[in-house]
Amino acid sequence: MRYRNMPSTAITNIKYDPGRERLMVAFVTGRVYEYVDVPAEVAASLQSAFSKGTFFNSYIRDRYDFRELTPAHAS
Repeated sequence: MRYRNMPSTAITNIKYDPGRERLMVAFVTGRVYEYVDVPAEVAASLQSAFSKGTFFNSYIRDRYDFRELTPAHAS
């Protein structure tokens, strides 16, 4: 599992753990979130989407449970 750099104005990196179905998304704001129970097909589609932000907003945001991983000192 490693971060993959994204050519996106909203998302800087994504990381997917297929064994745990966990998707980690790092945003340009510095915030990092882990989304749970994300199917591998959805993660792969995010990686190959022309617009990562549009795909994220349409198919991941508000559809999967998540938790913020951003350190407390990040802004």
